[in-house]
Amino acid sequence: MKQEYQDLILQACGASSLRVGAQIQTLWSGYGEIVRLHLDGCERPSVVVKHVKFPEEAEHTDRSHRRKVRSYQVETHWYQNYSTNPSCRIPSCLAARSYGDEMLMLLEDLDVAGYDQRRTSVRDREIRACLSWLAHFHALFLGVEPDGLWPVGTYWHLETRPDELEAMDDADLKAAAADIDRKLNECHFKTIVHGDAKLANFCFSRSGQDVAAVDFQYVGGGCGMKDVVYFLGSCMDERECDKRVPALLEHYFTELKLCVKKDVDFDALENEWREMFAFAWTDFHRFLLGWMPGHWKINRYSKQLTKEVLHKLKQ
Repeated sequence: MKQEYQDLILQACGASSLRVGAQIQTLWSGYGEIVRLHLDGCERPSVVVKHVKFPEEAEHTDRSHRRKVRSYQVETHWYQNYSTNPSCRIPSCLAARSYGDEMLMLLEDLDVAGYDQRRTSVRDREIRACLSWLAHFHALFLGVEPDGLWPVGTYWHLETRPDELEAMDDADLKAAAADIDRKLNECHFKTIVHGDAKLANFCFSRSGQDVAAVDFQYVGGGCGMKDVVYFLGSCMDERECDKRVPALLEHYFTELKLCVKKDVDFDALENEWREMFAFAWTDFHRFLLGWMPGHWKINRYSKQLTKEVLHKLKQ
């Protein structure tokens, strides 16, 4: 690690020395890594560094590259300018800086804070904990303009994915894509969405009852259902969705009602977002069909919701 990076970290943490620990993960498409650093001489035993390094061979006019660069700028802005509360816990940002084609985000180590569990499969308790996190997050930012973030959150929304739209074989959905996108974007009740709320981006306590979320590259404005459908689709197959979605949606809206401000017309909010559930699910299905037609999430449940949405649009 470069000396100037070490100096920034030591100063930000008030530490006397640091030692590079394990790599937590590499970033998508070789754009850097996330590592844990062990500290001496300060109250924090460790921190996590998200070190972004744009590949030298990246074509700077390439749409995908530009999207990734912007995503890290957005994430840095998010950590520096936005905060949440204990009901939708995120890591605190201790420092962030750009160095030409490199970026550094110095973050609290959530493992130390008690969120040291990761899940590849989840029980009902853990699914509900994540939905509670999303409900509190959406309530907190309801009506807030996404200043400095993506105007429209998520990495799959139509404006940023023309190549995937062009690659689609489903002519009916392709023709309806703009109408579905418009329907979601013209929601009366907007919030800030996490934008990549998959299971892998939640950190759990030992009991599974408390969660924190990471990875805010695609945080931005939009309907809260975008996060909900993406999360549910990341941890349940088609049979589980058929059986469990109604009760889980009920849990999400119960939690949302508890934490929205009293001047919000909650019945109108719930009615609108319940209607948007199928549109949000279909919108992500549209992306998958163009990006990876053999993906496991392209299943009977997704196809049925898409069929219902297309039927509604024709009425």
